[in-house]
Amino acid sequence: MAAKIRKGDRVVVLTGRSKGRTGEVLQVMPKEGRALVQGVNMAKRHVRASQKTMGGIVEQEAPIHLSNLAHVDPQSGRPTRVGFRVLEDGRKVRFAKQSGEIIDR
Repeated sequence: MAAKIRKGDRVVVLTGRSKGRTGEVLQVMPKEGRALVQGVNMAKRHVRASQKTMGGIVEQEAPIHLSNLAHVDPQSGRPTRVGFRVLEDGRKVRFAKQSGEIIDR
């Protein structure tokens, strides 16, 4: 199945402790069905000091399930579902179902 959420997309969290927050997708893990979103689902990690970095407690993004994410509509800024469309030149692109706006660059 084609990927509806890709790296670099603007998404909004639908459920969970980070509900309503928006961010950019940093990484998608299709086998686990999860994604890392910038500034969302932050978790504290205890990091040991090394030659390059100081040790301590570091906040970093934890993976969030893809079913809890929705695309941000380019026109309205609200959550929207994603569809696929084939253009005249033969490219398959993603579009926002609410506004019909093309999501792919």
